[in-house]
Amino acid sequence: MTADTGWSAWPAPAKLNLFLQITGRRPDGYHSLQTVFRLLDWGDMVRLRVREDGRIVRHGQSAMGVSEADDLGVRAAKLLKLAANCAQGADIVIEKRIPTGGGFGGGSSDAATVLVALDALWGLDLGVERLAELGLQLGADVPVFVRGDNAWAEGVGELLTPLVLPPAWYLLADPGVHVPTAALFQTPDLTRDSAPATISDFVSGTVLGNGAPLGNVFEPVLRRREPAIEAAFAALAQASGSQACRPRLTGSGSGCFVEFANRESAQAALAGLPPGLTAWVAAGAAVSPLRAVLDANRLQGRRQEAQGTRF
Repeated sequence: MTADTGWSAWPAPAKLNLFLQITGRRPDGYHSLQTVFRLLDWGDMVRLRVREDGRIVRHGQSAMGVSEADDLGVRAAKLLKLAANCAQGADIVIEKRIPTGGGFGGGSSDAATVLVALDALWGLDLGVERLAELGLQLGADVPVFVRGDNAWAEGVGELLTPLVLPPAWYLLADPGVHVPTAALFQTPDLTRDSAPATISDFVSGTVLGNGAPLGNVFEPVLRRREPAIEAAFAALAQASGSQACRPRLTGSGSGCFVEFANRESAQAALAGLPPGLTAWVAAGAAVSPLRAVLDANRLQGRRQEAQGTRF
């Protein structure tokens, strides 16, 4: 697809949860969470083309057989169109790279990218706050992708404080297990009353100074429940060869990761993994690749406007 055909390409980055804990249950029945979102310089690609007939049309097949009506990217486009009372439509193609059910945020990121990109392509200029509000209607993880910052998150994941995280490379693994999040939240041995942590606790790597590491509350549950996840953790630990580089779980999916200070170390660990485990290396992003594309497009537009005013 090229600019000649009216298509434009927009990145939908993956994310990691550097830790994840549940601190209680809210009056509305949802759980109160704390986590840190780390955006990656890798993910899906969303291709869009504006339609003048007002229709929202998905092209190609979605991963895991998701119907067009349930596709988060399609739902995002329809929600934005309704909220802005926009007469235009869009063709949508989502090129999937992020594994479904891995906890890497694929569907949420696709939805956020559709919101942000169509806001620009349709000339709506709703602003990031309104787009984040719309995104929350689609999923708790959508707002962080709309805002485009690495962030400390609370609430159901929508109360975000931007964080500056050091450069890092990640060895990612997908054991190929899909466990519905709703089922995990009903697990009796899930810890739902962790003591609230602070950003300082995250930076120091402990909870409230008691020496307990900040981890993912779903990790022990899934490692006991799913042999493939336990095997992936063991393989990552052996390949990494360092206590400092411990495997972790991301989100409530089956995806695992190990953080490294440089690409060479991550690639070396990747080479040491056993055959059959789906794994790859990705860099942490300072800001969302989506924002970088949006900023570049805006800069190009300003330059074109400036050239148009010259005689």
